[in-house]
Amino acid sequence: MRTMALAFIALLTLGGSLAWARPQSATERNRAVVTDFARLFYTERDVPGAFGKHVDENYIQHNPGIADGRAAAIAALTPKFSNPSARFDVKRVIVDGDFAVIHLHARLSADARGGAVADIYRLKNGKIVEHWDVLQTVPETSANNNTMF
Repeated sequence: MRTMALAFIALLTLGGSLAWARPQSATERNRAVVTDFARLFYTERDVPGAFGKHVDENYIQHNPGIADGRAAAIAALTPKFSNPSARFDVKRVIVDGDFAVIHLHARLSADARGGAVADIYRLKNGKIVEHWDVLQTVPETSANNNTMF
């Protein structure tokens, strides 16, 4: 009976260690990447740091105002994010497998209405490789009582 109890305890201990050591899912790995990217890019406004650490050199850009490539994105976005009066408030980060969405309120100044932004990213091998964005101006009035955020 004692041997059986010890075997059961060993099995529970082994099972616990296997659960602890289980590999992260793609969603979990990518959530860590995108969360750190959002912190560096939107909160700290370190465009070169965020893109250098988390974006593939051959980044595919679907925004028609920015060329493909990590260097082109850094060149286009650094001036906008360097504006000290601009605000980029991340509202939510959603990650599912290799896709992520960062929903934020972007404003050129603290008193501006700004716009709602949904930045959509595709990741591959732990790097952001592709980007789309959806932009919607925050209107002065709304047909409903809901916020955009």
